[in-house]
Amino acid sequence: MLGLAGLAGLLVLVEAMPRLGAVSSDYLPPTSRIARALVDELADGAFWTALGDTLLSWAVGLLIAVVGGVVAGFLIATVPFLRAATASTIEFLRPIPSVALIPLAVLLYGTDIRSALLLVVYASFWQVLVQVLYGAGDVDPVAEETARSYGLGTWARLRYVLWPTSLPYVMTGVRLAAAVALVLAISAELIIGAPGLGARIAIAQASNAVPAMYALVAVTGLLGVLINLAVRAVERHTLAWHQSVRGEEAV
Repeated sequence: MLGLAGLAGLLVLVEAMPRLGAVSSDYLPPTSRIARALVDELADGAFWTALGDTLLSWAVGLLIAVVGGVVAGFLIATVPFLRAATASTIEFLRPIPSVALIPLAVLLYGTDIRSALLLVVYASFWQVLVQVLYGAGDVDPVAEETARSYGLGTWARLRYVLWPTSLPYVMTGVRLAAAVALVLAISAELIIGAPGLGARIAIAQASNAVPAMYALVAVTGLLGVLINLAVRAVERHTLAWHQSVRGEEAV
């Protein structure tokens, strides 16, 4: 309720500021004008096409990043040679901002949706990989030695020891990657012109359709909230057995 009250207060503030002359309506239209522009957008088939393109870039890029990050993370974690050999490379590549790859993406794919996918995958992959490596490093040495003493092979230890310990970290990585993937998908569309909501925001800004631009920005914010809620619901369901989730439910 407090969150909804805060949102209502923001909407009232945006409605009041231009009407009271605190800011020009040319730069910040009242909430009522933004709402009318949003209704017009919802009635436009091109809006839904752009929304579908954004969700496609987000979902495909996130899927590739999660699968690649989990597989690479467990492979590196279980092979000491790979962990030693890739440590410096990971620390070098991980801090590179994904937006720095925009010229490369444009060079390779132009304004195609694959440009957005490249940026989404690159940014999201590191979120998952690092969390998997953290999770693998958090395995209880006693549990690991017990599994070895019982003769469990590599795959059995991965399934019964490493995976349960790492799963909370994996889900944290997925949650972070989901948010990053959406940011990069819209950023790529906005800067490169790849099809999606970002490109539609850029068109609205260039054509001076300010209320429509704010309406589309509001849609991206709402989309981020819905994605976060969905990922958290999956996380709670997946980790229903884990102490952290059971503790939240008890509270």
